[in-house]
Amino acid sequence: MAVALVLAGSLIEYRFHSLEMISKNAASSVTSNDATAEQLSKLIDTDAPIDKSDVDFGIFWEVWKLLERDYIDQDKLDADKMVHGAISGMTASIGDPYTMYLPPELNERSAADLAGSFYGVGIELGYVDGILAAIAPLSGTPADKAGVRAGDLIINVKDEAKGFDESTEGWSLNKAVENIRGPKDTPVILTIVREGETEPLEVTIYRGEIIVKSVEVDFVENTGKRVAHIKLSRFGERTNAEWDEVVTEIVAQKDSIDGVVLDMRNNPGGFFNDAIYIASEFIKSGVIVSQKDVLQQQDYQAQGKGRLVGMPVEVLVNKGSASASEIVAGALRDQLQAKLVGQKTFGKGTVQDRRELSNGGGIHITIARWLLPSGEWIHENGIPVDVEVEQDYDTEADEQLLKAIEVL
Repeated sequence: MAVALVLAGSLIEYRFHSLEMISKNAASSVTSNDATAEQLSKLIDTDAPIDKSDVDFGIFWEVWKLLERDYIDQDKLDADKMVHGAISGMTASIGDPYTMYLPPELNERSAADLAGSFYGVGIELGYVDGILAAIAPLSGTPADKAGVRAGDLIINVKDEAKGFDESTEGWSLNKAVENIRGPKDTPVILTIVREGETEPLEVTIYRGEIIVKSVEVDFVENTGKRVAHIKLSRFGERTNAEWDEVVTEIVAQKDSIDGVVLDMRNNPGGFFNDAIYIASEFIKSGVIVSQKDVLQQQDYQAQGKGRLVGMPVEVLVNKGSASASEIVAGALRDQLQAKLVGQKTFGKGTVQDRRELSNGGGIHITIARWLLPSGEWIHENGIPVDVEVEQDYDTEADEQLLKAIEVL
């Protein structure tokens, strides 16, 4: 089963900036289909290190006019989508999957995911035998209160306000997220097939604010040890505040704890600075990570409160641990010789600027590579673990967690 939260977004290291808006005069020069190559060229920085001497911007409008004149299904020509597609193609042509353009709707969703809250129903979505399914309703959410159960197959989604009533056959997770999310207190009707029921059921759910914590802790006892198991699922806008609450709870019980297992399995990353903040809780001094751009290399030193310095720590990772989670795992390995348990990490060693555009969209631009304290660049290779453990999903036991406690 492929699993993704309704809040799922592609999270990567971000340094957040606002992009200055193009002047109204310049913007207006490209709103007309009659814009010339000369007008477009004026928007391009002639001093930039890209050779544009042979670029004919008039081809863009030549193709546009041909589509307007000759394409058979004229009702499928949407000017906004065509422009968004052209910009997406421009960023994609670089060949870097992390440099991307997000149209306004996707940009808004990305921001909501990083914020850790959005309006929806609160279902962890996935597939069972190729059919969209509720893997689990999140506790206390509208879906949970409406009676949605784990394993329910979602075969149809109806939203009168959005004007659609569609079968979910062939839907991607992105499309499912887009159609099931919506404004607060608005209804969405899910048609579900449930084991033991002879007929499909219609469940009406009123959307609400869904807040998903990025940091949680539980205290686990095994093999005579009591450890603080910190589950860190992403590095978002709420992460540092949630982390502070968890650390306060751990410090209060410090005398009865044998160590910490930092669990970053399936953590796709997030804010670059948050990774430094969290690694600095364990590392008193020294380099956490280095960033190398086109001009220079900068070392980022430990700068946190250091409240967990001296506590034994092991790190749980897997192939879903990426970017910011790899920064933390690598720093703890290199600086504290902490053992990594689980499976080799994903391997994403670049940093992106996340910039807002004047149309409500956004662009993520790869601006640098990041290096572990050892100087290693793990991009596309990942960080190997010290103790490899594959999780058997046919058993309820968390074998990777138990092994980490044993190693600790």
